[in-house]
Amino acid sequence: MFAQITLFILGLTTLVIGAEGLVRGASRLAMSWGVSPLVIGLTVVAFGTSAPEVAVSVGAAMNGNPDLAIGNVVGSNIANILLILGVSALIVPLTVSEQIIRQEIPVLIGVSALLVALAADGSISRNEAGLLLTLVVLYTGFLIIQARRGSAASQAEAEHELPEAARWDASPVVQILLVLGGLGLLVLGAHWLVNAATEVARAFGVSDLVIGLTIVAIGTSMPEIATSIMAALRGERDIAVGNVVGSNLFNILGCLGAAGLVSPSGLPVPQAAIDVDLWVMLAVAFACLPVFITGREIARWEGAVFLGYYVAYTVYLILHAGRSESLGGFNTAMLMFVIPLTVLTLGVSLWRHRRALPRG
Repeated sequence: MFAQITLFILGLTTLVIGAEGLVRGASRLAMSWGVSPLVIGLTVVAFGTSAPEVAVSVGAAMNGNPDLAIGNVVGSNIANILLILGVSALIVPLTVSEQIIRQEIPVLIGVSALLVALAADGSISRNEAGLLLTLVVLYTGFLIIQARRGSAASQAEAEHELPEAARWDASPVVQILLVLGGLGLLVLGAHWLVNAATEVARAFGVSDLVIGLTIVAIGTSMPEIATSIMAALRGERDIAVGNVVGSNLFNILGCLGAAGLVSPSGLPVPQAAIDVDLWVMLAVAFACLPVFITGREIARWEGAVFLGYYVAYTVYLILHAGRSESLGGFNTAMLMFVIPLTVLTLGVSLWRHRRALPRG
């Protein structure tokens, strides 16, 4: 147990150092290339911080453990929005770009709904996995074309913001090294955390699906957690939000696409995931719309709601795994009180936002 605690502390320290390097390098790289920080967050940062999810899901599929592959991706997507955005917004309210509201969130909802539809028959075939990988290539290409169209304005803004005096991180070579070094440390730190937590959980008899949905999902999301929190603290809020949304898109399209292709007969989907977890993932994606639209920011109280729901979801998984007698009462409380109250609160916020809009 002492060895696992030591490994956990080392992993956490490595994550913090890696996140600092990645955010600094990515933000400077965006300025140097004349690309908006949002696009960097949606692509370079998001895909890089999703590397642990790819490694875990592909490795689990190749080792004949599809439950862990599915649980890792679905659990990571739920954690990315509820846990990461919740914690980040509690630290500092996050401004949401208009592009995220009108483009990326609808795409995320569509991709999440596609995964629910593909998994409904109990598996993701190799052809369906190929479709997912094709979509991630098309999406990335579209973002690159879109970024190049707006590069002139971004370059002018970057030149205006950069100080005249040379900075130690002003060189593109240094910036690329910071990004690559930061990503490497993030992956290493997440690997140590996952190994430590998984060994302890298996010793207590926790199932692979629950481990994938909770410990592995949070562990492989640690790069996103560290990066988004560090970006929020440094004022790079586009990177903080873009990292989460981009990671969720890549997790579904890239991670499950790759895992489905390397699996000899496709990727079986556990019935528990079909019945509950995939729908929770889709609902969480939908929940972003009213939160993001009202005031175009994630306020602290909305971050607290996200975080509260993640705690509730984790409690549900623990109670369900242990077949606790308290599960029925917990479900009733969520369905009868907590969820309706949240929907009402968000509805009132959306109504007040629409009333505040200027009438044309």
